[in-house]
Amino acid sequence: MTPSAGQAASDAHDVAVGPLDLGARVDEALAVQAQAFGLTPQEVAVRRHIVLRHLATPGARALGATCRDGRLVGFVYGMPNDRRQWWSTVVEPYLRAAGHESWLDDSFTITELHVLPAYQAHGIGRRLITGLTDAAAERRSLLSAIDTESPARHLYRKLGYRDLARRVHFPSAPSPYAVMGAPLPLRRP
Repeated sequence: MTPSAGQAASDAHDVAVGPLDLGARVDEALAVQAQAFGLTPQEVAVRRHIVLRHLATPGARALGATCRDGRLVGFVYGMPNDRRQWWSTVVEPYLRAAGHESWLDDSFTITELHVLPAYQAHGIGRRLITGLTDAAAERRSLLSAIDTESPARHLYRKLGYRDLARRVHFPSAPSPYAVMGAPLPLRRP
């Protein structure tokens, strides 16, 4: 059952953010992502394999946002950037052209961050991303976001992320992305 916006707003104060065994809860996490990002069942099936492959990367970790009943309403995961990984190979030419290729080194990449729509705009995404990056040994963080003005990009900017490259095209993605980077620790309000 999906909560009403009012119910979600009151529940958001009772949401706990903590370590997430993403491998064990991958289907639940992808259901959150599907609602938040508008994915089809076919896209979810492809992403399931990607998430499980990412979790085998040294240093990969995840946090979840759960309600008192244990229901997952948001998650974030990431890993130290590796120039040999697919994402890095796609964004590298864009970063090089913009004079920001060095950002690929000593960076922690936010791979996915999603919160159920009814729970958005209550600070859960901020708690997830800052909690994950606070534990990073790297000196900066990278992420990619659809290259449009959105609440997510607004949040990232408030945390200290800035555009490093725009109009980045990922194979099979219909919209261009922006690659953003921030020094760690992230800014607090």
